[in-house]
Amino acid sequence: MRPSIIFYLFLLAISVSVYAPKIISAQDVINTPKVVMGGLPFTLDIINGSENPLQYEILDAQEIPIGSGLLSPDQTTTTTELVISNKESLPLKVIVGNNSHYISLSYAPGWFSLVPPLVAISLAILLQEVIISLLIGIWLGALAVAGYNPLSALWRTIDTYAVPALGDVEGGHTQIIVFSLLLSGMVGIIARNGGTQGIVDAVSPLANTSKRGKIATWLAGMAIFFDDYANALIVGNTMRPITDHLKISREKLAYIVDTTAAPVAALVPISTWVGYEISLIADGMRIAAEQIGTEATLAMTLTSVSPFAVFITSIPYRFYALLALSFVFLTSVMNRDFGPMARAEKRSASGSGLYRKDASLAMDTSDPLFKQVDGSIPKWYNAGIPILTVIITVLIGLYTTGRASISTDKISQATLMDIFGASDPFDTLLWGSLAGCIVAIFLSVSQRILNLKESLDAWLTGMKSMLMAVVILTMAWSLGQITKDLGTAEYLAQVLSDTIPIEFIPMLVFLTSAFIAFATGTAWATMAILIPLVIPLTVSLGGGYGFMIDGEYSILMGSISSVLAGAIFGDHCSPISDTTVLSSTATGCDHLDHVKTQLPYAILVAILSIIIGDLGTAMGLPVWAALLIGIVVLVGSLVFWGTSASSDDVKPKITL
Repeated sequence: MRPSIIFYLFLLAISVSVYAPKIISAQDVINTPKVVMGGLPFTLDIINGSENPLQYEILDAQEIPIGSGLLSPDQTTTTTELVISNKESLPLKVIVGNNSHYISLSYAPGWFSLVPPLVAISLAILLQEVIISLLIGIWLGALAVAGYNPLSALWRTIDTYAVPALGDVEGGHTQIIVFSLLLSGMVGIIARNGGTQGIVDAVSPLANTSKRGKIATWLAGMAIFFDDYANALIVGNTMRPITDHLKISREKLAYIVDTTAAPVAALVPISTWVGYEISLIADGMRIAAEQIGTEATLAMTLTSVSPFAVFITSIPYRFYALLALSFVFLTSVMNRDFGPMARAEKRSASGSGLYRKDASLAMDTSDPLFKQVDGSIPKWYNAGIPILTVIITVLIGLYTTGRASISTDKISQATLMDIFGASDPFDTLLWGSLAGCIVAIFLSVSQRILNLKESLDAWLTGMKSMLMAVVILTMAWSLGQITKDLGTAEYLAQVLSDTIPIEFIPMLVFLTSAFIAFATGTAWATMAILIPLVIPLTVSLGGGYGFMIDGEYSILMGSISSVLAGAIFGDHCSPISDTTVLSSTATGCDHLDHVKTQLPYAILVAILSIIIGDLGTAMGLPVWAALLIGIVVLVGSLVFWGTSASSDDVKPKITL
């Protein structure tokens, strides 16, 4: 394209930006949403800036009243929920007292909420380029927010989405970035001081075959049960040098790390997930009880049963999480794989490369400062002590912040699970990673392996290796905010909530949860949206019969479990999931290669979870039988379809 054409196009874009219709609003009186999605509820916050009572009324473009109310003198804000089904209803006219305000909101049809995440994910897989694909997805969403002004949408991509996503302290984004940077800095130090090689030398006599290396990685993942982020980063960085020695592909390592991290944190009663899940279950049960009426037997059951008891009872019904953990173990102990994962393992075992030739690694470990300093003696405790420092500091931090969050009159009755559930996971992760860095530097300097400057250089080198991951995470979070503003999750829940036979409810809930988590890239937001909706919906359709009575199975229990399990499945499949990105980063794997090789395994486990787990138990199959049948089928799939790319011969010792 000639420069003159580019210049004219640039002038055209500026003119469109200048002369495009502007959103007319009275922000001193009314706060408006970023965009109105057709058929989805939204709110207007009307602020009373007067000391007198004010009557307000909301009319659509045809002067049809769609909302009204009274603002009392002491009421500064009221929220009115509205639904607009077509663009012709805009602009809205808001009459507050004697003043009228016309509000021209940007409008998009409900189905458009699916476009940004689906385009971003499809382009990422098609083009093999994550960052550009995510930027296009964010821009498409910002296009609707910006009133379909392409240049304004470009500016909103950065100032409204990318920057706030990176600086989101309340949502934990900033803490996750800093935690990842600090932990990667610690990894850079222990690689330089010989601690990483010392760990490899210490573990080599035990994990001296491909099979044992995979099992050791799975066991490490099961041991770091208290947080999925810490799990992915600690296990991935610790085991990567060991699995590299054993010629285990980076894709297989990333799969073991990713598929272990979230399920184990969601299942173990002492983790950063538990308090969050229990609070959501409690809200859903309260809403369902209020809808039924206080005199109903089921309502009394819902209000009397402990949400923690529901959490514990739901664990055996989380078929995807349980079978996913089982499948990781089975592929490791049987040393067999199929599909893209088998091809990756054959490539690595044959010596053709631990990763694809043209792979774009999420973490770059090729810097010379990542190598052990010349003349140093590898010592395992130079890596082991800093890693243990991180784990112990995080556990102590979870305990202390949890106790501080529980009121004095309740602390004596609080269980360890209650304390961990009330803790602040983000701050404790920061404390742990910083403590690990300090200990790693102290060990390096005190033994005269590195001086202070060399330690800091290695620390910064480790941080620099996280740059790609930071960019991908920021883009993924930005796209997640776009899906929130466009109501992607609400649209999916609305479309997929039609009445079906009651036995199919757990299956439908699982699929809905999976779709939402896949499109938004977050299991936590998916659970927050669906659990308060699913519990009342299931009860209203008659699925609450037998709930927590004599320990019998009920459709309601299956539905609650399916939300939690489906969210993890969608999270595993989504290339915009933060845990998926962190797993690729910690293991030094190409992010899209990780997603593509993990996807067939996740889908197989999900199909079994739906057919044998959700449908089977809804039809009367005992839960233990469903789990046993699922494991047998997984074993059979590896026997009939799987191949082994490596032998169990002891590998020769290789130094880093």
